[in-house]
Amino acid sequence: MRKLVNIQKQLVPDLVETMQKRYRMLQFVHLKQPIGRRSLAVNLQLSERVVRGEVTFLKDQRLISFNTAGMSLTREGETVLVQLEEMMKEILGLRALETELEQKLGVTKVVIVPGNSDEEDWVKQEMGQACVRELKSIIIPSSVVAVMGGTTLAAVAQMMTPDPKVSQSIFVPARGGLGERVENQANTISAEFADRAGAEYRLMHVPDQLSEEAYSSLVLEPSVKEILDLIKTSRILLHGIGDATRMAARRSSEEPFMNKLKREHAVAEAFGYYFNQTGEIIHKQRTIGLQLDELDAGKHVISVAGGASKANAIAAYMKHRPSDVLITDEAAAKGLLHNE
Repeated sequence: MRKLVNIQKQLVPDLVETMQKRYRMLQFVHLKQPIGRRSLAVNLQLSERVVRGEVTFLKDQRLISFNTAGMSLTREGETVLVQLEEMMKEILGLRALETELEQKLGVTKVVIVPGNSDEEDWVKQEMGQACVRELKSIIIPSSVVAVMGGTTLAAVAQMMTPDPKVSQSIFVPARGGLGERVENQANTISAEFADRAGAEYRLMHVPDQLSEEAYSSLVLEPSVKEILDLIKTSRILLHGIGDATRMAARRSSEEPFMNKLKREHAVAEAFGYYFNQTGEIIHKQRTIGLQLDELDAGKHVISVAGGASKANAIAAYMKHRPSDVLITDEAAAKGLLHNE
């Protein structure tokens, strides 16, 4: 396919450019449907005149339909979008980027979506769709799926759709509640996954950060022990990777700890662990839930993180423990390839 793409670029460069533009339109309509022309123009940074012409073409090809609420993809449009995905990865050079990152990070599989999620929210939704596809491809009935918290995982949950295999599984929070907005907590996100998939879920009503004394007491509570035992049997884990300083600030950390992170050059956070640029753990917070040393060979670990600002954090975490699958965006991927 690479040779064919290169020939197309040489002989009919306008064709490739038009394909990219129409692919992005179908992609965005799919994510935001129903959507109006003006909103589509604003989000894609195109003039309304250009959008009007393109959507008329797509409508004539029976790829999109109109109603009073806006535009939506037809079934044929959804089919074309799926079929275009692999070709667009070749055209945009994402397939080559994926291969390079797999080799550099030691990750079995890397999936890259176009764009920069730091600047465009819809890119986070694209990562969400990619994660859902990966989940559906590996899940088996009766699986326990552990889910971490964070804004990226919240976006992934929004992309979940019903599936017979997934509906027979159980979603569980991989850790206790985080001191931030409730919609970004692991409990909320695991319940959202389950609701959208038609599956079961369990909740863990404990704080995320605990003193040693509180931790020792809570883990002996029967209800807490039951959910912890279930979490440890999880076959699949979905988690994000955070910027160390931002995550500490979200947890309302005190100034001495913030200074420690700065002094020891912390760049990444995952599972309550903070990592420096070389992947060394510089701090571990006492949390109830799945621990980093419990990610044994029996668990399929999917990491989801994107945005140019996350490149250093992703690199640091992967130096400590490469995941089975990394789902990221184009901006982070390019930053990772230039990361030493």
